[in-house]
Amino acid sequence: MLRCCRIIHILSRHTFIPALRNKGWPDPILNSRGFCMSCKMTEESTDAQIKALKRPADDTLVETEHEDKKLKTDQDERKYPKKKVALLMAYSGKGYYGMQRNAKNSQFRTIEDELVTALVRAACIPEGHGNDMKKMSFQRCARTDKGVSAVGQVVSLKVWMIDNILDKINAHLPPHIRILGYKRVTGGFNSKNNCDARTYSYMLPTVSFSPKDYNQEDTSFRLSSETLQMVNRLFGLYKGTHNFHNFTSQKGPRDPSAKRYITHMSCREPFVRQEAEFAVITVRGQSFMMHQIRKMIGLVIAVVKGYVDEGVIERSWGEDKVDVPKAPGLGLVLERVHFDRYNKRFGGDGIHETLEWTEEEEAIAAFKDKHIYPSIVETELHEKSMVNWMATLYIHDFEATATGNQERKDDDEDGNLSD
Repeated sequence: MLRCCRIIHILSRHTFIPALRNKGWPDPILNSRGFCMSCKMTEESTDAQIKALKRPADDTLVETEHEDKKLKTDQDERKYPKKKVALLMAYSGKGYYGMQRNAKNSQFRTIEDELVTALVRAACIPEGHGNDMKKMSFQRCARTDKGVSAVGQVVSLKVWMIDNILDKINAHLPPHIRILGYKRVTGGFNSKNNCDARTYSYMLPTVSFSPKDYNQEDTSFRLSSETLQMVNRLFGLYKGTHNFHNFTSQKGPRDPSAKRYITHMSCREPFVRQEAEFAVITVRGQSFMMHQIRKMIGLVIAVVKGYVDEGVIERSWGEDKVDVPKAPGLGLVLERVHFDRYNKRFGGDGIHETLEWTEEEEAIAAFKDKHIYPSIVETELHEKSMVNWMATLYIHDFEATATGNQERKDDDEDGNLSD
């Protein structure tokens, strides 16, 4: 319409006025200020109206683009529905400050930092959820300590079920961190609260069980069957429910949560790697406190080596303070987490799967052989973390915490609870 008005206005100047002149209208009138101003005002008014209509058109375009973008996001969400899943994780913990993310202190890199970054880049979660993990209902089964590895870690969270989800997440993870499997779970599933038990392993050189006056750097040491039997007898003492307040720095002797239930603990047959003999200790319990497993192993090593009699184990469960040495964190691996009650209730409902990872066992074994066992062996043989730690056993009096200052320093460095 405005374009038509503009055309009429132009025609009036080039056609209508000459026509009036031919009709005998005098030029003073046609060229008068009022007549010209009227034409000019009409032209300016028309231009202003055109511009005024153009501005809303531009604003409408911005709004339309915003609506199109929102519509596209909504379509993507409808295309990839958001569901609650359990992810099976495997990782080498060397160089990381544990599993749990600390968004306020990003200088200490954790496993969850790598995972969240990969989830965002793979378009499994909105970018804003990376800064607030509660938005995706994130929970990990175990908060592994600094340097601790895992092949059976399970985390639960809500994700967009994109195509080829495992491949796309792993494409943004380093090779020593992998998502080996995933399963749909109930909306209320919580990987920590629904976990009934956890199984850890601890790989160490068998020279750890040599007498205290033996050369601890002798890689030719071989563990005798008699000593292995003694080791397993001592580990067997931990079975059952005991007060483990002396095996962590965070619990008092009368704290009910210091009581923990251990169902199994033993040392397997040794094997040789790079001309040195190693063995793997396995422990299963309902839950573990910070440094508990490492102290359980450290105390048995001290007994076997002859630094203290085995009565110290039972004494450590009493209310008196006992100085329990803490073995290095290098060899500790989260092997498996157990969801027996969840599996019994939901595993056969026809909708959800049992949280058993039998199909992933081959991938789990391959990951350990490639990323975890070689790392433990190489680090131990070159950095001698166990050898150096054993050289400090003589300073422990096994009566009171003589190394309290060092204990607090270690807690700050590790920074994370196991479970």
